[in-house]
Amino acid sequence: MNRGVSPLGTRRIQFDFEFEGVRYRPTLERAPTEANLRRARLQLEGIKERIAHGTFSFAEEFPDYRFKKHVASVAAARTCNDVFDEFLQHVDARVAKHDLAFATADGYRKILANVWRPKLGTRLFSEVRYSELMKIADAHARSKKTYNNVVSTLRCAFDYGYRDTPEKHNPATGLKCLRITKKDRPVIDPFSIQEAEALIAAIHRDWGEAQGNYDEFRFFTGLRPSEQIALLVSDCDVAQGKISISKARVMARDKDRTKTSTDRLVELCPRALQVLKRHLALRARLQLAGKIQHDDLFFKETGEPIRNLQYPWVRWRSTLRKMKTRYRDAYNARHSSVSWNLMVGKNPLWVAKMHGHSVQTMLDTYAAWTEGAQESDVEAIRKAMAGTPERVPVSLPIVVNANPAPEASLSPPEAPEFGSRMAVAHPPGGVSVCSTKRSNGGEGGIRTLEHLLGCYSLSRRAPSTTRPPLRSCPRRLRAPPWARKGTEGAPA
Repeated sequence: MNRGVSPLGTRRIQFDFEFEGVRYRPTLERAPTEANLRRARLQLEGIKERIAHGTFSFAEEFPDYRFKKHVASVAAARTCNDVFDEFLQHVDARVAKHDLAFATADGYRKILANVWRPKLGTRLFSEVRYSELMKIADAHARSKKTYNNVVSTLRCAFDYGYRDTPEKHNPATGLKCLRITKKDRPVIDPFSIQEAEALIAAIHRDWGEAQGNYDEFRFFTGLRPSEQIALLVSDCDVAQGKISISKARVMARDKDRTKTSTDRLVELCPRALQVLKRHLALRARLQLAGKIQHDDLFFKETGEPIRNLQYPWVRWRSTLRKMKTRYRDAYNARHSSVSWNLMVGKNPLWVAKMHGHSVQTMLDTYAAWTEGAQESDVEAIRKAMAGTPERVPVSLPIVVNANPAPEASLSPPEAPEFGSRMAVAHPPGGVSVCSTKRSNGGEGGIRTLEHLLGCYSLSRRAPSTTRPPLRSCPRRLRAPPWARKGTEGAPA
């Protein structure tokens, strides 16, 4: 029994079904082998199911049918614009159910509007070929990240469009994302404690206490910008010295989860706790004056909540560009916090937990910056985190000492947060002598340290005879020539 599918000669297969009260017997150019006949029967079952649900399109199913102009619903063939519209409606429904981030949906909408609709919008969805998609993606992508975003958006839309016809070939499945290596990621460029103190003082001077507290707090907590801007007063426990991180604010919209979808409780160092108490006192004064009628922790000088990250970024950029140090994006305040905690000997497990990323990410990304730090730098970081910073004049540049004194071997003290029974502990003999494996990686030669988890007290190395270290900051914190203009972005 052929069940509506039969061979027609040696090169075609014929279908037999009824659509809108009319019997049709279209053919497809396929050799009538047993395997092809089985696939054709599955296709016919799908056709009948789509006819029953009202989603069948004759032009899409049989684009070469010579009598298709006589088919009543030939005009119902879907174009790529139709599929894109249906896909975005589904995306909006997922956003409403908190199953998809608003920023992701907005990215889909912009990429479809700017890249794919102008080229494919009026084309029949079933007629698009892989080679066309490849040419469009190659023409619009100037970097690996952009290319991957363009390709992944189209793949999601086409996957949605082909769910009604799973037996058909989806040409978008051939589009593959490019591999992102360390050299393709944004450069990590932490601040030295002296640079950070100078910048904090300058922001306080330029923009006032509200903005100054915001940027000082980010240096000594290492929060992601989207997490810090979303903090509420109820998230702060001053008595315990902790803050709860459970949400974020992206593109002026609140999310009920963080970037990693994992809540965490951050323990504040004494300096961060001082800033928090000072800021809460300022907030109480403005609230008493009737300028604050919201629950946000951070606010503008007028008392309004900070809804968009553009506001603090403009002030950060303005102040930093007036200083003598090189420009760096504000996300490097987070990188600085992680590096400082490692430099003063905090347990890597604790540092990773406080900053909301994996231990592997922390070791691969930040560990190399702890090399070559002088004892005076580590002591300055320790004092700053304890709430007694050594103030740096705002008007003075960071000075390089051409003849530095020899570096002393330093073993940072054991982190007070952990006991000796933790999996990460000091090796016998006091100073760590763990073996390291070096490999160039990332822009600027960021090095990764493997096996650091077994010896988190990092030993100091002798200074290079050809490249003298900075007196005021760790050797790895010098500005490479290509970083003078600053970089944007954050990998962690």
